[in-house]
Amino acid sequence: MIKTNKPLVSIIMNCRNGEKYLKQSIKSILCQSFHNWELIFWDNKSIDNSKKILFTFKDKRIKYFYSNKNIKLYEARNKAIKKASGKYITFLDVDDFWKKKKLENQLRIFKKDDSINFIYSNYFVYYNKTKKKKLFYSKNLPSGYITQKLLDAFLICISTVMMKKKIFENDLFNKNYEIIGDFDYFIKLSMKIKFYAIQKPLTIYRIHEYNTSKIKLNLYINELNSWIKKYEKKFKNLNIFISGQKTILRKQKIKRLLLKYF
Repeated sequence: MIKTNKPLVSIIMNCRNGEKYLKQSIKSILCQSFHNWELIFWDNKSIDNSKKILFTFKDKRIKYFYSNKNIKLYEARNKAIKKASGKYITFLDVDDFWKKKKLENQLRIFKKDDSINFIYSNYFVYYNKTKKKKLFYSKNLPSGYITQKLLDAFLICISTVMMKKKIFENDLFNKNYEIIGDFDYFIKLSMKIKFYAIQKPLTIYRIHEYNTSKIKLNLYINELNSWIKKYEKKFKNLNIFISGQKTILRKQKIKRLLLKYF
């Protein structure tokens, strides 16, 4: 094995029947300009060809783990994190993909300022049906202690995030969530540490017919509703956010009714 003084980056990829877009996601990892990474691939008891597709890539940096039972996404994320050996943790969902210098650009920031613990970036939204993409956020993303700004408008896509692994020594994702686990975790984390934003897009987030938030709309509504009830009293200074989330919740309930009857 070639020794290197470059830090190891652990890439967390959780998969549950992700065969449709998996190949492009993995290729975007293999094409990274930074090479000292490991891929922690957590197979959440897939019953499709995900494993077969993964094993077509002959690379020792890919580490495969299989769950004997299907568990909720954020419990699966936690289990994958515990398998990671890197100084830094980053995430790539099986339907998203990265720009070539994603890892390199984020590591450059960490190297310049060791006090930084969490980096996220802008990203492109790619519409699979039309094959068109657009920039997610046209203004400057916020940096620093940004809890209120995130509550006003949650701007973080998990596939853009890189963070120091030591952060997870104190707390992991809430294993009871299937959809809003990153929202819940990043909001609470932003109250403790500063976030750093890279303005240019480093990730492509794919919109398609199989997005979990679309398929499991009822579950999303229930999770968001329970989150609001839990934190409405705790965050007394976040009334604007709570009001905004209730509006979102009402819209989602209306959407659910439309899907039911039309």
